[in-house]
Order: sequence, then C-alpha cells, then structure tokens
Amino acid sequence: MDNELILAREALEGNGFNAFVFRGVDEAREALLKGIDLEESIAFGGSMTLYDMGLYEEFKKRGNDIYWHWKAEDRQGELKAARDADIYISSTNALTLDGKLVNMDGVGNRVSSMFYGHKRVYIIAGRNKLTKDLKEARERIDNIAAPKNAKRLDVDTPCKFTGECNDCDSPARICNVEVIIHKNTTGSDINIFLIDEDLGY
Repeated sequence: MDNELILAREALEGNGFNAFVFRGVDEAREALLKGIDLEESIAFGGSMTLYDMGLYEEFKKRGNDIYWHWKAEDRQGELKAARDADIYISSTNALTLDGKLVNMDGVGNRVSSMFYGHKRVYIIAGRNKLTKDLKEARERIDNIAAPKNAKRLDVDTPCKFTGECNDCDSPARICNVEVIIHKNTTGSDINIFLIDEDLGY
C-alpha cells in the first residue's frame, strides 16, 4: 500500500472528511455498491475515473435512478435533474497530502455539487491525484488535467496543443471555476475513496 495514501487519509480525516483507502478499483466499487441503497438516486460529475471504473453501468444495471450528462441526449435536462439527486459521485483534479481537494471546472456544476445540495457525496481518487501541497496541485491541473481534458473534449484552447496552461482568454476555456475544499463543510457528508491505482487525469 502506498504510504502517501495513508498519510492523505489521516489528513482528510483530520479535516473532517470520511476517508478510506482501497487496494484497487474492484474493492472500491464493491464498497460503493454496498454503501448506496437501491432507493437512492445518484448523480455523476464529469470524470474519466468514474468512466473507466464502469460505475454508471453498475448502478444502472442494479436499478438506481442515475443522472450523468455524459450519457444523456438532453445534457441540460440531465444536469438539472442531477442537482436534486440524493448521492453525488465525482473525482478530484488533485488532492494534497494535508487533506485538501483542489478542482478546476468549466461551468461549476461538478465542483459545487462536491460540497453542497446532496445527502451524501463520494469523491474517488487514484494515487496519481496526490500532490505535496496547493502549489503542486495547481501545477498538476495546469500541466496534466486541463490539457488532457481539452484534448478529450476537442476544444479550441491553447493547452490542447501546448500541453500546459496558458491562462487563455479562449471562449472555449474549460478552467473558469477553481474550488479548494479545505475542510468538510457544515452538515455535509463527504466521503473520500483513495485507490492504490492510477486513475483518470
């Protein structure tokens, strides 16, 4: 087990989050399926981690009401429905060793749902998302997460071509909202699943 995952879990717990470490994707997926009831509705944030884990298909097959704009023809309708879901599942762009979640978003739906409006939240992060501090977290977003997502989305931003943030003024810019969750917010039930595998961007 990666020692940094243990350190991150302890720091997250110190910041008021529920934090868990899993050896692999299968173990984490099983914990999610056990922790979420069939009667609970689920919304997904845009995340390659969730996509690669096949969680949407697992919960859909089980029969949960589930909302994910990546899988919907009516993306705006799905985003609106997702706001009222019981459970929100997403990943994070970076997670510091002192237990902070650092995220950049284009619209803000993903980052706002990570801490407000849902009965329970699950944030899933592979070991590749761990960073030493806030500075390194931002560097990870600028040089890894944002350029890779720009390529995936095929947007007309400089980072798609340069592989690094240019703090652009492009209308297609995907880095408009930055959120740092320093500690669990009052009344929120935020659960962080740390997985000892490299996952997503």
